[in-house]
Amino acid sequence: MIMCMTRRDLAKVAVGTAALVSGRSAHAAGPKYTGALDGFESKLNQADFDPVLYTKKLHDTAPLRMTFQAKSRRRAEQWQRRLRLRLTELLGGFPEKRSPLQPQTLEVRDYPGYRREKFVIQSQPGSYVLGYLLTPKSGAVRYPAVVCVPGHGRGVDDIVGIDENGQDRVDKAGYQHDFAIQVTEHGMAAVAIEPMAFGCRRDAVTRAKGLGNSACQPAAGAALLLGQTMVGWRTYDVIRTIDWIETRKELDANRVGCMGISGGGTCTLFAAALEPRIRAAMVSGYLNTFRESIMSVSHCIDNYVPGILNWAEQYDVAGLIAPRPLFAESGERDDIFPIAASRESFSRVKNVYAVMEAAGAIEHEIFDGPHSFWGKRGLPFLAAHL
Repeated sequence: MIMCMTRRDLAKVAVGTAALVSGRSAHAAGPKYTGALDGFESKLNQADFDPVLYTKKLHDTAPLRMTFQAKSRRRAEQWQRRLRLRLTELLGGFPEKRSPLQPQTLEVRDYPGYRREKFVIQSQPGSYVLGYLLTPKSGAVRYPAVVCVPGHGRGVDDIVGIDENGQDRVDKAGYQHDFAIQVTEHGMAAVAIEPMAFGCRRDAVTRAKGLGNSACQPAAGAALLLGQTMVGWRTYDVIRTIDWIETRKELDANRVGCMGISGGGTCTLFAAALEPRIRAAMVSGYLNTFRESIMSVSHCIDNYVPGILNWAEQYDVAGLIAPRPLFAESGERDDIFPIAASRESFSRVKNVYAVMEAAGAIEHEIFDGPHSFWGKRGLPFLAAHL
């Protein structure tokens, strides 16, 4: 059937269409829809629906049962012993028996200022660690050794001068600036290790996504399901790396340091807190408070230790390093570890050092930069104390 439209009908359609378009335009020009509470601002407090503000309120009443309160060195040492035991438990504990290291050298290469050895050790049964030993070509017969732990990114290659194509580079690119090579430039040996869930220590599905993708999820999630933590696993890798250092005649096992940026700073802080063989530590882009960093800003699941706020804040963990030398550095424009909280945390850690009569063994450098490795004062600090 063919229907004919009069001019009047066409006019009605035109008017209706214009009204529809006009309505759409007015709607498009109006306030953007943000959620189910739009228009009810006068009846409800929007902040009551903010989960981050809610968790911060919970933090304000968190027990922190073992936060530092000692007024004497003897009491401080007692506090350290108790908190170390509790912290080890919170991380999921460490194996009672250490498995054979089964060390294997994969490759040795020479560079103008250092020698680089690629090696593998067993950390736990079925879990292997890839590392690079960089030793200076001049200086002492036995070198102080610094365990170097990278942050989130491509993994250990990104701190030993290897680019995304597996080729050598000399420009110290990226936010980590090949800090393991910088260690050798300050006369120390660097033992750079691959953190679990990065680089070659990833599952096949994650590897297929590219070099920059980490396997922290699902690996860190699996750790939590098992009553363990990624922080604990990575800390134990540092402990086993020091076991390996003790087998190397060119390294001085009595002068071992540890350093890292970002997630590597996390690992450094916890490892130095729990492993007394670490004689000095440098934490870059991490020292902060749990409240203002991983509770307030989206972070990787590998940062979290269940229940830790029942006992301690991040500055308490750092206080377990005292009286051994500790250097921290923070970028003024670090948007994931806010500088105000870094200052607050350092102040609290410094108090622990003061009570332990070691006020001169801790330093904090704040530099004009984002979340990145700096090293201007930190590397000389490590060299001086090792």
